[in-house]
Amino acid sequence: MDERSEGPPKFPAPETGVSVVMPVLNEAGHLAEAVGSILAQDYAGPLEVVIALGPSTDGTDEIAASLIGTDPRVRSVPNPSGLTPDGLNAAIDATTYDVIMRSDGHCVMPSDYVRTAVATLVRTNADNVGGVMAAEGQTTFERAVARAMTSRLGVGGASFHVGGVEGEAETVYLGVFRRSALDRVGGYDPTFLRAQDWEMNHRIRATGGLVWFTPDLVVAYRPRPSLGRLARQYFDYGRWRRVVMRRHPETVTRSGAVRYLAAPAAVTAVLGGTVLGIIGSTSGPGWLRIGWLAPLGYAAGIVVGSAVTGRGLPPGAWMRLPIVYATMHGSWGVGFLTSPRDLGSPRG
Repeated sequence: MDERSEGPPKFPAPETGVSVVMPVLNEAGHLAEAVGSILAQDYAGPLEVVIALGPSTDGTDEIAASLIGTDPRVRSVPNPSGLTPDGLNAAIDATTYDVIMRSDGHCVMPSDYVRTAVATLVRTNADNVGGVMAAEGQTTFERAVARAMTSRLGVGGASFHVGGVEGEAETVYLGVFRRSALDRVGGYDPTFLRAQDWEMNHRIRATGGLVWFTPDLVVAYRPRPSLGRLARQYFDYGRWRRVVMRRHPETVTRSGAVRYLAAPAAVTAVLGGTVLGIIGSTSGPGWLRIGWLAPLGYAAGIVVGSAVTGRGLPPGAWMRLPIVYATMHGSWGVGFLTSPRDLGSPRG
């Protein structure tokens, strides 16, 4: 049943108030720039920023206090756990306006972001709108990761990664919400320490809401600076995507869900083929050596894919692209396959 059969209430753009919620933890190096980009928006309506302060150890709290003392539009709320969903919910509870925009302590918004988002909410009658997570690297390694994160070979066909035409979407990056939608679904699920945006958007859509992607909204994103941190990021992505599927099994049957199974399938094939190949090359029947086709085929596909998708990159970044792809696929797949069944259980 569509709980929103008459559609969400309209609001009088461009004068609708916008509350920006920002959970932060150890963001001393980026917080001032992130908040400054919001305060500098060319938006006609009222604007506020609510920072949820986790237990930082790098001077983030002092920077936040300076921002609050400089501009009355900036406030803060405590987030003792430091966890993202807790911070988001605490900040939302302290907001004033009818539009809630999520941001992060390292995001720099273009000056027309809020104006474009609110206009899109009104024009489409959506509950949540968002755009492109534009990965931009500065170092050689980061440039390789940025290219992988904006290619179908690296992350599948999700529009918020690779771009595309405007339209309905499963999820979007960050998100600019109608308060009525967040009230309807009860806010962020505190058990989702990762993948909380995807899970939230699923509940919005399941209750008759519309999630809308527009390429007119672009946020610069800085990739992880090392292979180890990249591996940890995608391992967590895989683990928590499995939790989403357990909690919402109906998402497994959709045709688009196949891309979420590609990485674990590749990991299973490569590991299984390698084991068979070793057995066939040592003590087992020789025909088992056919198993080597799986890891060799994957490696060849990644090398060829990197040669195609890496065009225009500096040589150093191009050479790193195959290992970046393999790390993203392998970490995501292993995380998915080893995700504990109690992950995402209510916290005690």
